[in-house]
Amino acid sequence: MKKKTLLAGIALLGAMALSATGCASSTDAGGDGGDSGGGELITVGFAQTGSESGWRSANTESMKAAFSEENGFKLTFNAADNDPAAQIAAVRDFINQGVDAIVIAPIVTDGWDDVLQEAKDADIPVVLEDRTVSASDDLYASWVGLDFRNEGVMAGEWAAENFADPTKLVVLEGTTGSAPANDRAEGFDEAIADTSIEKIDSQTGDFTRDGGKKVMEGFLQKYGVDGIDLVYAHNDDMALGAIEAIEAAGATPGEDIKIISIDAVKDGMLALIDNKINFIVECNPLLGELAAGIVKDVLDGKTVDKTYFVTDESFTPEQAAEVIDSRLY
Repeated sequence: MKKKTLLAGIALLGAMALSATGCASSTDAGGDGGDSGGGELITVGFAQTGSESGWRSANTESMKAAFSEENGFKLTFNAADNDPAAQIAAVRDFINQGVDAIVIAPIVTDGWDDVLQEAKDADIPVVLEDRTVSASDDLYASWVGLDFRNEGVMAGEWAAENFADPTKLVVLEGTTGSAPANDRAEGFDEAIADTSIEKIDSQTGDFTRDGGKKVMEGFLQKYGVDGIDLVYAHNDDMALGAIEAIEAAGATPGEDIKIISIDAVKDGMLALIDNKINFIVECNPLLGELAAGIVKDVLDGKTVDKTYFVTDESFTPEQAAEVIDSRLY
């Protein structure tokens, strides 16, 4: 599968400045930011996962801003509250409405074959955003998002470099069956293989702060503060919930129990600066402009790549302090 890697940065008025570092393509995947051709608005149905985290809220706002009437779109938005069946039903509703294009951030990877085939039969192109699916890639036009597996590798490499002594690790997993949970686990496990880090427990917190807190409370009851050295959270919200649980147990997060997280949303970065989290790998949520550009290019009959990756950074507390004031999420 052809891939295009893109750098994500911060630009004026909240736009992303994206530059391609992969092979050349006949599309810039960015659109012109305005109504293409000045005709009727492009109708788009966007099936979001829900509002489970700060990352998801920032992603939703990015998508709504990019798919605005000012930019030539009429957006119908649906958040499925992390219910895969409800999300598939929303996509079928978009098909029945006869929208021009559909954008989906799939809650889970499986179960999409039938409804994507229905969209294809209706000549409605589908662009996947953020998460991936296991369905055949001829059922959707393109995907734009982050390299979740590499995020896990980056987090695991930092752990491997910083924990030479025997280390007891617990994991706060994302939503079971979701692409980021699967890939972040796989990448991290690969990076810590043959190290002194031992994963003693792993459980889903569904990417929510409350879920992370409850799972961490269970880990602390089971192993005690002294029985856990390191927490790997698949996102910042669960890490923030773990911080609450650790503090309630009378321990100091970031010191008595180290924490590694993924996302780099504002609350997570502030906790990193406060040394309650020790290391964060970024997962940039500002995918709206790129997704909107891909939709326009597809509808204009231009060739688009099947996969567009946005590059992530990573942060220590010192690095987070240097950039926190300029970040949009």
